[in-house]
Amino acid sequence: MQTVLATLFSLALLVQTASAPGRVVNLVLPRSLNEDEGVAVELKLGVLERGSEIVVETTSGKLLGVISPYGIRAGNEAGTYTVPVPKEEISNNRVSLRITLDQHRRGKRAPTTQELRSVKLTITSHGR
Repeated sequence: MQTVLATLFSLALLVQTASAPGRVVNLVLPRSLNEDEGVAVELKLGVLERGSEIVVETTSGKLLGVISPYGIRAGNEAGTYTVPVPKEEISNNRVSLRITLDQHRRGKRAPTTQELRSVKLTITSHGR
């Protein structure tokens, strides 16, 4: 009976995750972290519609950050932004993120490759 309940629970989580809007990216650290280092995800954004935001969260739903590129001239790329990733979200030097484009008036969806140009993990120094 416990196996059946565990299977149903896992299936419910899978359905919930599959129906969530956004693009899932699986990233690998270039190397293991030292004690005084942290991790951030670097997102290079292309041209976005005015008022759009990029939402970065873990695949389990933990919000890591929201990028709101206001003041960008129409037709210009939004730039490169960095969002910190807590160490507890990294497992086996990997992290899975869901990145969503929130167009307030038109809802949420996965960003295109023109809107989200690149995503990569960077190692940051906490400095002492």
